[in-house]
Amino acid sequence: MMDLFNSALGKNITFVRPAYFIISGFSGILNINYYFVFLFFVYIISVLGNTTVMAVIFLDHNLRAPKYIAVCNLAFVDLCSSTALVPKVIDVFLFNHPFIPYGECMTFLFFCYACVSMQSFNLVILSYDRLMAIFYPLHYQVKMTHRFIFSLIAFFWLFVIAVMFIVVGLLTRLSFCGSVVIKSYFCDHGPIYRLACNDNRPNKVLSLILPVLILWFPLFFILLTYSFISYSLAKITKAGDRLKAFKTCTAHLSIVSLYYLPVIATFMFGGRLHANTRIINLSLGSVVPPMLNPIIYALQTREIKESLKKLLRIRGRSKNAMKI
Repeated sequence: MMDLFNSALGKNITFVRPAYFIISGFSGILNINYYFVFLFFVYIISVLGNTTVMAVIFLDHNLRAPKYIAVCNLAFVDLCSSTALVPKVIDVFLFNHPFIPYGECMTFLFFCYACVSMQSFNLVILSYDRLMAIFYPLHYQVKMTHRFIFSLIAFFWLFVIAVMFIVVGLLTRLSFCGSVVIKSYFCDHGPIYRLACNDNRPNKVLSLILPVLILWFPLFFILLTYSFISYSLAKITKAGDRLKAFKTCTAHLSIVSLYYLPVIATFMFGGRLHANTRIINLSLGSVVPPMLNPIIYALQTREIKESLKKLLRIRGRSKNAMKI
């Protein structure tokens, strides 16, 4: 991939690439290993929870609606995000393997950023689904078809993959003549391109565009969506009906808050935060939402809750039948 990208942009260009990078992570924190043990347990819960949500949606034909296809995709992305990040972070810090080969670092960055980006766009899909359900209840089935939701998910996946190829491709055109120490907890784009000794202006411009594309624009769309939803709910005369309609949004709103609040806090106070505080905030923001998302949907979405109970009852009956 790297050779193809570089040959396409220019021939006979020599870049100084290190054999490896060193991920520095935290500094001066006693008993930090307990934090990585905590991340391990968060990862296990995330894998079990998201796998359960995907299995319930796959096994129950009543949950094949467009909304739950988007929920299933969110669970898949959360599972990929946790798997891309946590095992490698634990290997680097808990088992003291901070040296990461150049190519492996680029791959690590690609998957981490792709999953984080897709999480954001998946929340956009879910917010659009809620807008259609509340703003156009009579036309919801016509507007939110299976074909439309699959097309929307596929478009965002292709967009994210294309953007990440550009990110990694531009990084491979940087030369590293001095330090190879990445001051982060994973192969992070900003700390890597700042180590370059040749012109890194394209990477700097991209570092300004990326947050707009994968964070601020989706967040703006979600807030705009909920302003329309609020307007629509305000026109409902009965308080009971209004509350019932709002409850269909609570799971999504909870996930949006979990995903965006840590990132917004880091951007707002980033300059005043200690490096360790910033790393903890971002790492928790990366691993805690994938753990809590399936719990939130299981507890706040009636259809998933009832389907899970039904599947557990069926499994219990089959076990009893086998004993008999």
